[in-house]
Amino acid sequence: MKEFTLGTKAEDILRLFPEGRVKKVLLGQVEIGILRKGNSFFGFELFCPHRGASLLTAFTNSSGELICPLHEYRFDLKTGQVKSGSCRDLKTYSCKLTEHGLVISIPENQ
Repeated sequence: MKEFTLGTKAEDILRLFPEGRVKKVLLGQVEIGILRKGNSFFGFELFCPHRGASLLTAFTNSSGELICPLHEYRFDLKTGQVKSGSCRDLKTYSCKLTEHGLVISIPENQ
């Protein structure tokens, strides 16, 4: 597992990631989407596994699901499990806000 740290303190990260908006981040050779809800951060692959639609304009619901803007497939933000639709689960990446920044873990094989 490779770990990447964005920023140098939590306050910077909270300013960098607006609430409820997906931002694209390049970590090594892997581009992922990161979404902030309060002080929680969620990392996931940038394209829907159903038809490859960009998730940069995805939105969330009150159940903690990421909703693809193309066909409204729903994925659990924490696990990536598909909740509505028929495709594979969304790849997710561990994100942890620390006093020294946002730590994101990416599997070695990516």
